[in-house]
Amino acid sequence: MTEKSGDALPISARGITKTYGPVHALDDVSLEVDSGEFLTLLGPSGSGKTTLLMVLAGFTRPDRGSLKFGGREMIRTPPHRRGVGMTFQSYALFPHMTVAGNVGYPLKLRRVPKSELDARVERALKTVRLGGFGGRRIDQLSGGQKQRVAVARAIVFEPRILLMDEPLSALDKKLRDQMQIELRHLHEKLGMTTVYVTHDQREALTMSDRIAVVNHGRIMQLATPRDLYERPANRFVADFIGDSTFLAVSRSGGRILHDGKELLLGAPVPEAGELLLMIRPERISLSPEGPRADANNFAATTAEVVYQGDSFLLHARLADGGMVALRGATRRGDAERLPSVGDAVTLCLAPEDTVLIDGSGS
Repeated sequence: MTEKSGDALPISARGITKTYGPVHALDDVSLEVDSGEFLTLLGPSGSGKTTLLMVLAGFTRPDRGSLKFGGREMIRTPPHRRGVGMTFQSYALFPHMTVAGNVGYPLKLRRVPKSELDARVERALKTVRLGGFGGRRIDQLSGGQKQRVAVARAIVFEPRILLMDEPLSALDKKLRDQMQIELRHLHEKLGMTTVYVTHDQREALTMSDRIAVVNHGRIMQLATPRDLYERPANRFVADFIGDSTFLAVSRSGGRILHDGKELLLGAPVPEAGELLLMIRPERISLSPEGPRADANNFAATTAEVVYQGDSFLLHARLADGGMVALRGATRRGDAERLPSVGDAVTLCLAPEDTVLIDGSGS
């Protein structure tokens, strides 16, 4: 368990559909997960991400579709025969068992001899940095330790696929941030194909090789964290991943205009009929010297300034009534130099940060 698994399995889901009455929990979902990949299913509550994970685990049978692990069809295979490890949002630990009893339970079900079972349990506990904790009761553990026990139980039988359903949601922010890095390092160490469910965008960006953004039972976009953030496929993805301002634009021949002015662009224009200009607050800046020839310039009036210590957040109103948010780092003395409410300002956006997206995405 200290080496990467050489036989992690790829996952192939094709046309997975699941309905509950008139509701399409999953609507013709297709998904390919590479062997050894860390893929996150990200979306709001009710989007279908957990339903998809339950289909992978075998706890939910889809109405139609194909699911293969390494080329083997799994739709009719029961959960206990799929060979996947799984952690749950509630940890699902047995309170009457010790830590070792919980971690060793999957091995006991597989009739692993006790001498081998004990060694594998201790190895799994050391992997999650809980060596020597086997004799403790579950109620003697902190939230973070319980979460590690749940992970140890999921990996103790060395599965080739690991499924994780919001395992960090019960932790406080500081511990959650720490565990994100620990889980990522654990994945790099073990090399299991991992599918992780969360509604937390920052968690997904921190941990994933790729992210599938799910909404209304469909995958809206599947891409690397960087591509999702910098080149979202539509407004839903752009709005869900990070903070954004959206401004209406128009076409005139081969030009893209905002408020009658041509935009300087650093990327091809999407084919979509309805376009929006997406502005990330950290990519737009104040220009004390006024408009710049190498940037897209927006004349605005300061509506609100929030000083946040290491950064500031400024909201400005454009001439057409649109609002733009700007976030910048602060240095000593910046609080006195920031604009005041009502001040006229010039906002600048570099062409490479001038991103047009499909405005029709739900």
